[in-house]
Amino acid sequence: MADTLRRLVNTTTYKLLQNKLESWYREYHINSCDQNLNRCCELIELTSKVQGELFTILSLTASEGGVYSGVDTIKSRFLPWLGSSFTVLTSGVTSDTSLTLMKESAEKDQKLREQATVHEKEMIELETELNTTRRQLGTVKQELAEVHMELDDTQNKSAATFLATEDEIIQLRAEILGRRSPISFSSLTSHSPTSSKLTSASRHARLVSRFNDLYANERLNAQNLLRRYVDDLEMVQKIIFIATTEAFQAAKMAFRQFKLRVRKTLSPSHHRPESLDEAVMDYIIRNQDLYDVQSSIDDVIRSMSINPKISLPSEVDFILISSFIRDVCRVAFAMQTLEPPLGIAFTTDGELFNEKKYRRSYDSDFTAPLVVYHIWPALMENDTIIAKGEAFTKRGALWSPSKGRSRSSSPTRSRSTSPARALTSRSRSPSPIRRSISPRR
Repeated sequence: MADTLRRLVNTTTYKLLQNKLESWYREYHINSCDQNLNRCCELIELTSKVQGELFTILSLTASEGGVYSGVDTIKSRFLPWLGSSFTVLTSGVTSDTSLTLMKESAEKDQKLREQATVHEKEMIELETELNTTRRQLGTVKQELAEVHMELDDTQNKSAATFLATEDEIIQLRAEILGRRSPISFSSLTSHSPTSSKLTSASRHARLVSRFNDLYANERLNAQNLLRRYVDDLEMVQKIIFIATTEAFQAAKMAFRQFKLRVRKTLSPSHHRPESLDEAVMDYIIRNQDLYDVQSSIDDVIRSMSINPKISLPSEVDFILISSFIRDVCRVAFAMQTLEPPLGIAFTTDGELFNEKKYRRSYDSDFTAPLVVYHIWPALMENDTIIAKGEAFTKRGALWSPSKGRSRSSSPTRSRSTSPARALTSRSRSPSPIRRSISPRR
């Protein structure tokens, strides 16, 4: 608009029009009729050019004002001028008709503006109500989650209290029987040949609850401890998961060896109504404290030290999380005394995600079909899922065997246990089985 106005000023059209008008006035009486008509037509042509420029400026100015700006000025000054300056030759249309049309147009514009205002207010009110509903829904979800947590906590406390009371009853019964007559291992087991079956359900519930506690408490403690030395959260979660799986494997191996030693010891002197397997299992259930958990910890750390998927900085060792490994080994060993025993699901990185077996981590891609790596194993009873595990999923991040080695930029060192150390750890004490089952004097 400014360029058009500047061009109109620079051409001095109005000054030229004024000069021609004054010249015509001076020569009007001298000129002939044709000359005066030519002068008049020339002025009309020049005036139409000026009006064309002004209409262009009017259109540009109105468009710069937006949809509603300038409407009042156009209605109060421009439209009346158009109505009075231009006459309609058609006999059916009068000046009153033009005024009526302009009035109707103004009323329509006013209604449109009012409707737009009402619509905008309604949209604002709807958006406000929607936000309020969303906040209320979030509050209800949070309260529901808190109620579920309180209910789970109450159930766990009730189960723990019941189990503790049951263990106290069993212990008092054994003490009473011990006071009545001298007992050895065989006489003790003869009083309660099926005690392992009687307490199987309660021990099952307690061990499942303990497995969930390992995930919710001990796992996070070990994770926070490792994060002091390892910045990569993925590497920390892989270390904890591999430590858990190795601990279950070591505990299963230790349980089989422990069971063989007990069976070998009891077999020559067993002459009771219950089967030898029942007597062996009953003894293991009552004497789980004889499990050499330190040997399993050493096996787990040794296996982790040569695993290519995980690594630690050179100044620390996997023994840093030995307390976590100890707790997992004890739970895994106790789970082998159940019938049927509990174990963890077999896993491979890059496997198809199973919603029945795993939960996705909070930072996962919830549309990805494959597992990048596992965070916590699923607890299984044969083919039945007892407790879900946790996995990280992401699109476009397929697992490769070298990925675990490339995640750590810090130098690593070999942590393989020397033969002397292994020999010392395994020969530090005689076998606990033979020492514990010897007759009292």
